[in-house]
Amino acid sequence: MTKRVALVTGGTGAIGREICLALAEVGCTVAANCHPGDVEAAQTWVNSLKNGHSDVHLFPFDVSDYAASVAGVTAVEEAHGSVDILVNAAGITRDARLLNLEPDQWSAVLRTNLDSVYNVTRPALAGMVTRGFGRVVNISSVNGQQGQFGQANYSAAKAGVHGFTMAVAREVARKGVTVNTISPGYIESPLIMQVPEAIRDTIREQIPVGRFGKPQEIARAVQFLVEDKAGFITGADLSVNGGYYMS
Repeated sequence: MTKRVALVTGGTGAIGREICLALAEVGCTVAANCHPGDVEAAQTWVNSLKNGHSDVHLFPFDVSDYAASVAGVTAVEEAHGSVDILVNAAGITRDARLLNLEPDQWSAVLRTNLDSVYNVTRPALAGMVTRGFGRVVNISSVNGQQGQFGQANYSAAKAGVHGFTMAVAREVARKGVTVNTISPGYIESPLIMQVPEAIRDTIREQIPVGRFGKPQEIARAVQFLVEDKAGFITGADLSVNGGYYMS
């Protein structure tokens, strides 16, 4: 693949890290975004990659804030050149049944999981359109496809991610820019390990392949969609869930 500049929001989370490494593996210069409150741990991880010569650089900014996102994209482009590949992987959960779901829990998830996709894509997209090449991959969730008990906020945000994908894909398709969604199922991560073991076992039994996914498997799907040769795939929602949800 031609040397590309890739920006990964939420790039220091469990899935985000593997996406960053997978893009560096195929020759990208990678800007790994993290929340400003997570800089210390994120920088330690980035520093640990230097011995492996991975071309990954840390860019802290709050993706839930539009002005901060514009400044963050500008900082990436000033340091490394125009963003060719954008992976929107930032996300949080604030789970509760709707009757117990407080307004701040609703808005925090919508701002981070959905508003961020607009906040970062809009400033990054202009250059892609001008240059006639771009790849945008939005990380949604199986729970955006089927809904989940106690996750009205998360499910709504993740469903909205793919609606955004389809609309923007139509707008830029003739400009050489593709926009796609990946919807992971249950992935081995600190998040799933917080679920009580008995519930984890029940979930695992419902997955046809009989196991949770690995973050690297999501990263491999990203690798595929951002290839130069993947230009005929746009507006798609790629399910990577072990058969847990089929449509």
